[in-house]
Amino acid sequence: MQNEWRNFLKELSVSDIVAYNAISSFQLCKADENQIEVLYSSDSAKHEFERVQADFFNHFKHKVNNFKIEILYKADTSLKREVVTKRKIFDKFAEINPVLRDLEDLMKFDFT
Repeated sequence: MQNEWRNFLKELSVSDIVAYNAISSFQLCKADENQIEVLYSSDSAKHEFERVQADFFNHFKHKVNNFKIEILYKADTSLKREVVTKRKIFDKFAEINPVLRDLEDLMKFDFT
């Protein structure tokens, strides 16, 4: 199942980059013989997945020849990826070395 999921994501990264970015952090787990548990990070990402899920699950059901597979959705906020900006990196280093704040005031750094 994991191989098929990776192949699907690889194809999706070429055909629909928006959906790929939304669902690339999803995890699929086999909960039971006929149940697959989909762990998702947010409702908006789940909505993107619902647009393309038929493509993946139809292919997967034919591949394993099991058409009784049920899909269970479960929210998992630990899957969220934080976007690290230059400002966040600077703030992290400024906590370690407060002199950087003085240097920022003096040099007028632009982190946008």
